Order: sequence, then C-alpha cells, then structure tokens
Amino acid sequence: MTDEDWMALALSEAQAAADAGEVPVGAVLVKDGALVAKGRNAPVAQQDPSAHAEINALRAGAMALGNYRLDGCELFVTLEPCAMCAGAMLHARLARVVFGAADLKTGAAGSVVNLFDEPRLNHRTRVVGGVLQAQCSALLQHFFRQRRDAARESAEPLRDDALRTPPERFTGLTDYPFIRRWIDDIPSLHGWRMHYVDTAPAQPKPTLLCLHGCGEWSYLFRHLLAASGPRMLAPDLIGFGMSDKPKRESVHRLAWHRTVLLEWLDRLRPGPVLLVHSAAATDLATLLSDALPRRFVGLLKVPEGGEAVADAWHAPFPDSGHEAALRALARLPVTSPACNMAASSGPSPSQALQLVQDAMGYFRG
Repeated sequence: MTDEDWMALALSEAQAAADAGEVPVGAVLVKDGALVAKGRNAPVAQQDPSAHAEINALRAGAMALGNYRLDGCELFVTLEPCAMCAGAMLHARLARVVFGAADLKTGAAGSVVNLFDEPRLNHRTRVVGGVLQAQCSALLQHFFRQRRDAARESAEPLRDDALRTPPERFTGLTDYPFIRRWIDDIPSLHGWRMHYVDTAPAQPKPTLLCLHGCGEWSYLFRHLLAASGPRMLAPDLIGFGMSDKPKRESVHRLAWHRTVLLEWLDRLRPGPVLLVHSAAATDLATLLSDALPRRFVGLLKVPEGGEAVADAWHAPFPDSGHEAALRALARLPVTSPACNMAASSGPSPSQALQLVQDAMGYFRG
C-alpha cells in the first residue's frame, strides 16, 4: 500500500472521531507494510487529555507487538503531531511519521517547532508532511465550521414564530465555500436573522447585488460569487436559504423584502450597485430600483445554463413548516412562473465570467 492508502485509512478513523463529537484526527500504525494498530481522537470520551489519535495508536500498537519500543514502525496521522505526541513518537523509536494537514498553532513537526529535527535528542525519526492534505484539512474545517454554527445559534436565539434550517442541510454543497454572514439588528428584520455573502466586506468598490426569487437562494449565484472583479453581495431573503423562516405567510411581502434590503444596504454602504437578478426576482429588483434609483446603476438579468442541483434547492426546506415564504410568494403576481423549486440553475462558470464583463460595462458607462 502507498502512503496515500494508509492516510485514507487514517482519514476513516478521523471521520469516526468526528461522528463521536471529537476533533477529527485519526492515525494508523504500520510495520513492514502491514497494519498494526489504529487510533482516533478521544480525549472527551476518555476524559484523558493525552488521548490523542497518535497516542491511542501507539498504545494499541505496543500492546499488539508486546513492546513499548516500536522500532521499524511508521505512523500515519491526519494532522501534524503536537509536542506531546511528537515526544511519544520519539520515545517509541518510530522509523517514520507521515502526516496530512499542517497544524499552524501547535504543530511540532515544523509548523511551530520541530522536535524531530532537534539535534540534542538521541533518536531520529523521518517526517513526511502533506499527504492527502486537502482531504485532511477539509474534514477539520467542516467539523469546526459546524461547531461555530452551533455556537452562533445558541448565542443568537431564534424567535418563537420562526424556524431555522439545520446547518447540516447545507454541508454537502462543496461548491458553495463562501464565508457565512448574518445580520439581525436592522429595524425591519424584527429580530429575524438574514444570511448573506459579501466577497469584499468593508470595501466601497463597484458592487453586484445578486437577488434570487421565490424557490431560490444565494446558491444560485455560486459561480458568479467565485469570479474575481467587483464586490459581490448575495442575500438570502428571509424565508429562504440559510435565513430564518417566519412561520406566518403574511410576513412575506415583496414590499417588506424591499425595505429589509434597503436598510441592509445602508448598513453595508457599498459603492455603485448593479442589480443582478434571476427571472424569478424581476419584480423585487424593480421595486428595489424604483425605491432608490440613485443608488443603482442598472438591472441585469442573469442567464441560465449552469447545472441544476436539485438537492441545493430543497436543502433550505426540510419540511412544510419551513415553506411559508414559498406558499406566500407563489400567490403573488410575479413576472416569471416562480416558486417552482429549481426553476433556475443560474449562470454557468463561463456565463458568470461574461456577466462580470457586462457588469463592468455598466460601471464604466
């Protein structure tokens, strides 16, 4: 087996740790091309600060081999070892250590210190880093993102008359990597929380405001948000996407959404704004532009042509209780046959690049 094969096995241990609520780090111990032992992070479950994945693998390996010296063994671990684990590896006389993701805060294999390269120590263990680094890093980032989301939700209690889509409904959308931002303290929101993407916060540069319609959310603009150029703002209207979902259908009026967006823009203070909207958002874009024409340089409807992802459109609505906005806005006389889930797939990557070029023409004009 290759280093990548052994690291993939360590990654399965890391995933098992994550499933148990532990920081996702996994390790496997190998000798002469054969698996000796496995280990995963378990300091919470074992109530043991030393129960790191590497220590658990070393302990299991020593028991399996009947010797605390692990001469000729190799350890594969998904995260760069800390000082405690590095010291244990040196004491065990490991021949080689292979890790995946670097640990810039506590890594003891070169990121913070390098105990393996300390000339005053009496053993040398070869170190290789960066094996399956992207996969190892992604697993850690996903775990800590979920933790931050949970902490934010407990710190920002939801109003009794609304619902919030569980964060795990969105975790499979790997093509939506944007930083999540929320706002709940502008007057028209009444304490509900609105999610949005801002690709250049605090920069008053020319701005594209991306508006979705009924049955859509900011995921519609994923390829456009990934393009370089002007500042991109993409809110999830209340009742859609990652925003709170009031249970009362009477809340969801286009005029109210317009007011929310205007107060939100006043808070962000962007530069000149071009309204980029889907067909389903035509009426809302027109309302917004008519309300404050001097703020907007124009309106531009996005083309459709990207790959439709049905799971993405259904993700915000785990059950009918979350669908008040869908029911309410479906009855409005919108321009397009809106509120058909997945009515639009949004622009493809090539269309997004062309749209940015067209948008820059508005600003130059």
